[in-house]
Amino acid sequence: MSFKPLLRRIAEKTAPGRSPSYGEAQVLRALETVSGGWIGRASLGERLGVGEGVVRTLIRRLSDEGLIEVSTRGVSISKKGEGLLRDVHSVIATGGEAPATGDMVGSMNFALLVKGGAHGVRFGLEQRDAALIAGARGATTIVFKQGSASIPGMEGGPSEPLLSFIQNFRPQKGDVVVVGSADNLIEAENGAYAAALTLA
Repeated sequence: MSFKPLLRRIAEKTAPGRSPSYGEAQVLRALETVSGGWIGRASLGERLGVGEGVVRTLIRRLSDEGLIEVSTRGVSISKKGEGLLRDVHSVIATGGEAPATGDMVGSMNFALLVKGGAHGVRFGLEQRDAALIAGARGATTIVFKQGSASIPGMEGGPSEPLLSFIQNFRPQKGDVVVVGSADNLIEAENGAYAAALTLA
């Protein structure tokens, strides 16, 4: 998709020295957060689970790309940023906090629906690894094919409580739900977004 190179560019190292302390998942989460209206830097950092210096760098890079507006009121999304989120939402459609079940490796879980993502799933390991790199404890990948849901590499599908929750997303044949798991919701969201981006 066209949005991935832009997210990657914002998250990558631009000069000698340390790499940014955030990844593509946090860039996307920052845009999602500021799309809700003006938010202060401290609140944005708290929502993303990053410090003041990281927030300043992230805001500067998002502003340089024209994706956000910065004022004394704080930070808000720009028209260009809204367009990027529309592109993202055409693939990574919906999400929410998922119940803790035996399918998960963490006490906090966040699920995202990836439209048409089934073609990109091999064993679910790529999604798990992306979630681990993003700071989560792991990710569970659930593939929807011909009226059934399956977890690659496991017999059977997701547990009934998880499947019942996921049905609220109205997945279609060929869709995938990735669930990031961690000990806190911020890391679970980071994991879910990182896993979803492997399929977008």
